[in-house]
Amino acid sequence: MKNNLFIAFEGIDGSGKSTQVKLLTENLKKAGHKIYFTFEPTDSPIGSVIRNILNHRIEADHKTIAGLFLADRLDHLLNKTNGILKKLEEGFTVISDRYYFSSYAYHGAHMSIDWVIEANSLCADLLRPDLNIYIDVAPEIGIKRLNSGRNSADLFENIENLKKVKEKYFEAFEKLTSKEKVFITDGNRSSDLIADDILNEVLGIM
Repeated sequence: MKNNLFIAFEGIDGSGKSTQVKLLTENLKKAGHKIYFTFEPTDSPIGSVIRNILNHRIEADHKTIAGLFLADRLDHLLNKTNGILKKLEEGFTVISDRYYFSSYAYHGAHMSIDWVIEANSLCADLLRPDLNIYIDVAPEIGIKRLNSGRNSADLFENIENLKKVKEKYFEAFEKLTSKEKVFITDGNRSSDLIADDILNEVLGIM
């Protein structure tokens, strides 16, 4: 049992992940927990370069992109001002919108997933989530949600890629089943039902 946790949310684009991050944050705050919300890529200088690549302003090879995400993640963990490890030491439960399973899935769709897992072992050795929450939706639903009210898509937001990404998520879950705690929830239901399931799972390990 722990007083504060590190929780990472995962899912393909359009899974409803950001909505559930917000709802869990609100629910835990109401229950009296200190919450620090964060996300990847971060808003650091490295994260800014990544966003420019995702938005097609800069071109980069997939291995370069994977390396940038790793650098951003290490700073995300180790930053002395607002790093995840620092916030955990301060007693916050840290909720992150994406962590290394996103790299396993998104980069693993374009290169060896084992290479991506090994590269990120630096991060896993520093901190594994107490809980990885995966919101499971069909890629077709994810794309439909993404295209609603938007005029452009980022580098990874197409149906063929999201199908590969979903496959790689489950491949990574299987590879790391003995090392990682993963909770998979059906993202095709109402947001309230999903939020209730997630809250119950989180409270069960607090």
